[in-house]
Amino acid sequence: MAEIEAIAKLVNQLSRLPGVGRKTAQRLAYHIIGLPEEQVRQLAAAIYNGKKQIHFCPICGNYTDTDPCVICADSDRRRDIVCVVRDPRDVNAVERMREYNGLYHVLHGVISPMDGIGPDDIHIRELMTRLASGEIKEVVLATNPDVEGEATAAYISRLIKPMGVKVTRIAHGVPIGGELEYTDEVTLLRAFEGRTEL
Repeated sequence: MAEIEAIAKLVNQLSRLPGVGRKTAQRLAYHIIGLPEEQVRQLAAAIYNGKKQIHFCPICGNYTDTDPCVICADSDRRRDIVCVVRDPRDVNAVERMREYNGLYHVLHGVISPMDGIGPDDIHIRELMTRLASGEIKEVVLATNPDVEGEATAAYISRLIKPMGVKVTRIAHGVPIGGELEYTDEVTLLRAFEGRTEL
């Protein structure tokens, strides 16, 4: 039996999402079709409005719908420490730990010569501009402990050291090849507590 064209299009779009294979996309498509029309409208509006309203914080580069983001605007957070992460998902991972009370800087990638990504392709320049104010006393490098994450951390460390800012790296409680996004809070907490100066 041939699939109805509208369902096929929905399945095709859903299967483009990360981690969603064709069978899952089909299940989701049939579930969505079975929902009341108002719920489908709300889902579509949430997707569209989320895409339209969310942008990068002009200070840290995290996702936000306000300027600056709620973390940068929070006067109770420490202003002398910045945690550098690969992407906004990593901010959420660190925040789940509920122990870190400083600011963030999102690189939006890591140095990866194999993929043609160099230092100028990620937000290192913006980090250096933030450090020039002299307010930040410590930079915690919390990139993933894989080859690209380690290379990025080493590169940033070499840039920052001459500025007299303390540079630390989260300890390797996070498994090699692991990703912060999928690391549990206890492991992340141990990694932060065991961070070392570079």
